Amino acid sequence: MSCGKSFLTDEIKALIGAKSERRQASLFEIEKEGLRRFTQAIMDPDPRYWDEEFAQSTKFGEIVTPPIYCTYLNRTAPGTTDPISLAFDVDPLSDGIRGVRDAAASDDDGGLPRIPYPPELPATLNGGNEIEVFKYPTLGDVIYAQSEIANVHERVGRAGRHMLITTTETTYTNQDGEVLCITRATGLRREAS
Repeated sequence: MSCGKSFLTDEIKALIGAKSERRQASLFEIEKEGLRRFTQAIMDPDPRYWDEEFAQSTKFGEIVTPPIYCTYLNRTAPGTTDPISLAFDVDPLSDGIRGVRDAAASDDDGGLPRIPYPPELPATLNGGNEIEVFKYPTLGDVIYAQSEIANVHERVGRAGRHMLITTTETTYTNQDGEVLCITRATGLRREAS
């Protein structure tokens, strides 16, 4: 590390491997109308998502969802405040990342513990996302999610600024416990320029 300093504290290292509770990712099971609206929103006209006869002729044998469907589920109940809207109410200049987690967190949401990032690392960046698909969800499935802080490591960039790189994995399963997909989200916290 440059100048011999490190922001990867023992407190942060102790959170690696922490898991959230397994929670229902959506309020409702997958149904045709919701799936139709989703496929229209992502502009994917593939008939395996809506045409039962066609879907039965595929290797899936039934209507399935697009592979990214699980990652867009949200269990925010009707009539409750959306965490992103709340974050912008608190900070109108929010970047859409910072503050959203704090706005969404509560003591009983089954979420991951907050990582105590040092104040010297105020810049929040999205390091990318990936998805590993095992099984496509089908109509009638109830989707569950469980997240884990998979890794936090430190790096010094070319400009000499320190950053902590956090990888969070979320495993999505159906009502039978079958793994549907695993997403990996990478977030960066770094020193300001």
